Amino acid sequence: MKFYLLLFLAFTTITFPGFAQSTGTLTGRVTDKNTQEPVIGAVVFITGSSKGASTDHNGNFSIKVEPGIYKIAVTYVSYKQTNLENIKIETGKTTTLNIKIEEDSKMLNAVTIVGTRQTNTEMSLITEMKKSEIVANGVSGEQIAKSLDRDAAETVKRIPGISIMDNRFIVIRGMNERYNTVMLNDALTPSTETDAKAFSFDILPTSVIDRIMVFKGGSPELPGEFAGGVIKVYTKNFADENTNTFSLSGSYRAGTTFKNFNSYQGSKTDFLGFDNGKRALPGQFPESLADATNAQRADAGKALENTWVPEQGKAAPDLRASLGMTRRFNIGSAKISNLTAVSYSNSRTMLEANRDKYLNYDEATQTHPQEYSFKDLQSTESVRLGVIHNWSARLSNNHKLEFRNLFNQLGANQTTVRRGYDRSNQQDQENYALRYESRRIYSGQLQGTHDLNNENTTLTWTTGFASTNRNEPDYRRVRTQRAMGTTDAFKVVVPNGPTPKDASRFFSKLNEETYMVSGDAEHRLGQKDTLAADDRRIKLRTGFYAEKKNRDFASRYFSYAFRPDNNNPDLSVLDLPLSQIFAPENIKPNNGFILEEGTNPSDAYTASNDLAAGYLSASVPVGARLLLAGGARLEYNRQRLSTATSSGAVEVDNPITRLLPSLNLSYNLTENQLLRAGTSISLNRPEFRELAPFTYYDFNTNFEVTGNPELETPTIYNADVRYEYYASPTEVLSVGTFFKHFQNPIENFFIVSSGANSYTFKNAESAISYGLEAEVRKSFFDLSENKFVQNLSLVLNASLIKSQVTLGEEADGQAKDRPMMGQSPYIVNTGLYYQNDEQKFQANLLYNVMGKRIYIVGNYANPTVFEMPRHQIDFTVTKGFGERFQVTAGVQDLLNQQYNLVQDWDQNSKITAFDKSILNYKRGPYTTLGMSYKF
Repeated sequence: MKFYLLLFLAFTTITFPGFAQSTGTLTGRVTDKNTQEPVIGAVVFITGSSKGASTDHNGNFSIKVEPGIYKIAVTYVSYKQTNLENIKIETGKTTTLNIKIEEDSKMLNAVTIVGTRQTNTEMSLITEMKKSEIVANGVSGEQIAKSLDRDAAETVKRIPGISIMDNRFIVIRGMNERYNTVMLNDALTPSTETDAKAFSFDILPTSVIDRIMVFKGGSPELPGEFAGGVIKVYTKNFADENTNTFSLSGSYRAGTTFKNFNSYQGSKTDFLGFDNGKRALPGQFPESLADATNAQRADAGKALENTWVPEQGKAAPDLRASLGMTRRFNIGSAKISNLTAVSYSNSRTMLEANRDKYLNYDEATQTHPQEYSFKDLQSTESVRLGVIHNWSARLSNNHKLEFRNLFNQLGANQTTVRRGYDRSNQQDQENYALRYESRRIYSGQLQGTHDLNNENTTLTWTTGFASTNRNEPDYRRVRTQRAMGTTDAFKVVVPNGPTPKDASRFFSKLNEETYMVSGDAEHRLGQKDTLAADDRRIKLRTGFYAEKKNRDFASRYFSYAFRPDNNNPDLSVLDLPLSQIFAPENIKPNNGFILEEGTNPSDAYTASNDLAAGYLSASVPVGARLLLAGGARLEYNRQRLSTATSSGAVEVDNPITRLLPSLNLSYNLTENQLLRAGTSISLNRPEFRELAPFTYYDFNTNFEVTGNPELETPTIYNADVRYEYYASPTEVLSVGTFFKHFQNPIENFFIVSSGANSYTFKNAESAISYGLEAEVRKSFFDLSENKFVQNLSLVLNASLIKSQVTLGEEADGQAKDRPMMGQSPYIVNTGLYYQNDEQKFQANLLYNVMGKRIYIVGNYANPTVFEMPRHQIDFTVTKGFGERFQVTAGVQDLLNQQYNLVQDWDQNSKITAFDKSILNYKRGPYTTLGMSYKF
């Protein structure tokens, strides 16, 4: 109830003044004085205010403003600023200006003009949202620059209805990451994960992002696979002028920087984000040890590096650097633009995490007995190297080519030292895990846009290639223990055979390649009114999308063990320090360790996905206020997967054809108020990993995950209604609701009979999800005569969400009805921005919180685990000096609240003192000081 009240007061206080004011409209067209051609992207603004607009591709603009006499200014790169005075705006009337601007001859030799619309500003983002025919939200590059967000995962959580899982996966409207489709520059992205149907957003640094749009409704032009939404990430592509920019920043994390930090000797290329092969299996390593002799198994064990214990050093401050260059030039009549940026970061995080597990409530002691209690000291060093290299060629006013390239390499070296006790076997334990993971993604697209038939027809075609690689070489895990409560030396746990948990080494590699081609055509009937704010002609659209995706995945794991037929092994070797136990001299076929392989046939698979889609749609104005947009998309998809189990070969072949209709309407209540409604049918295909009967053990969560080749493709029915009020080109209020019904959704089902914490994927009977969303972007310019207050602006968005999954009779050991995994009942994001252009100073205060959500679905033996709310406040300041130099400073996570996972033992979804925390830690406030120089 407090949340509802807070939301209501915020909306009424901030936005009602905007409704009370009467407004007039200033419209017009900006053209070149000499050529008479429209000027695209010129900025028209009311002098001394934040109100303004950018001209569209026809040079048109429209600004809502209160009645009065104003001064107007028009600016554009390499053009003289044009000023107009005594412009009268009257209530309810439209004032039209046709403005001609003149090139600045002093700048003509320095800059070549290409008419390209700016897309990364807050104004252009709101314009794109307003003109969208479906429910959409987004975040602009301009807003991203005002924060200290380091990657796309930190940025997107500021969009209404969006939260983040595991610091890298997007959850939209409380639905699991599997229900989202991600497009990078209009091409579907490959999955960067082996065990999740998801794109890892932490791989994209914010420095390369132009804007992010989230489409929450269906449309024939969008992919048919979504339920939460379709996320489109656009990288920077346009160069206004010739520039060179260098930025450098250092960061201090409390509890990590200058503290003791664990690591181990890796490869010489770790600083670039990848392993050079040092951790890989040696070239002569046997393809299988299943039929190898004991001597061959011993030789294989000797060939692997004997490093099991981390080394301790000091954590240096984090470092981030980027170098950017833009160029504009002509080749004949073609106007060429290039943007190149290289970014590098090296960061460290050390967590002291408390990890506990409890047993069923004991009435005698009136408490939950602890099964184990551990303190993890987890040190992670992350390296990211990113390159963006984009070209744009405007061949003429009607023909443009764009060539976009994005490359990112990310490596993470993680060591975990786990100390504590395990009452189940009455042992104190000291365990170690050494893990290295690298991820690489390349995405490239060539796109052409052509305006034909007197600019009444637009053709767009795209062809692209994407490649992703995930490598996890030599993940080492070892346990040591002693009798609980004693001071005896810890001894290594030597397994009787191969196991992922003890004296274990795990190797995996994933490669995926995607080829795509698409084409879209839009034909507009009749002639556009050049002075109208919107193009309200009938638009007919058609297009296609084709994609070929191939994946190869393989993993192997081994354990050091005594020879099975050796009844009298030399146990004295276990008295040695851990760093010496698995030394080559102790690995021998007769009376020492040998390497046992536990790899199963299902631990590798090959897979492919063929997608062919076509659509027909139309956008039809009905009268002066109503716009209908709809049509149908036909998708043919064929998933194939080949693997094996101990029982024989497993072949999956799922060809599915679906017709996916959608209908959206927009009704203009007034010129600046919209009512939207939409409905659509979409689907959600299984991911390769969910189909593959491969079992993976997660050291951190202690869970085993197994795929299911029998999964079916779910169908989702979507409905949205939203009210939008655009008080100005930079201000918006929106309030909406949504409802979704799922048939055969894919959910986690526990395998209770396995005797372990194991789950698989199955189709539940059905599910529903519904909620409310609201967003406010408000300038304080009109609220006070005080200059400080006038420079303030607010961004606030909030969501209330509820969902329910009906698992059906196949649910074993868990509730048959529960919320969707990853769903937060509420999400709130707020940003208070201060910007003084005269002083080149800005300050931002950002706040984020989300309600508790299911982190791990539970069963009767292990109840559901919830991730608890965590309030986060970030503060940044930026100061410019001259035209070239800028300094940024800030603190993220000022409150440093605890990250906390709590197990719901009374299974009532309410967290009380009866329930127990199973994992908690603090990341520490993160302070950054940086500079950038433009030369």
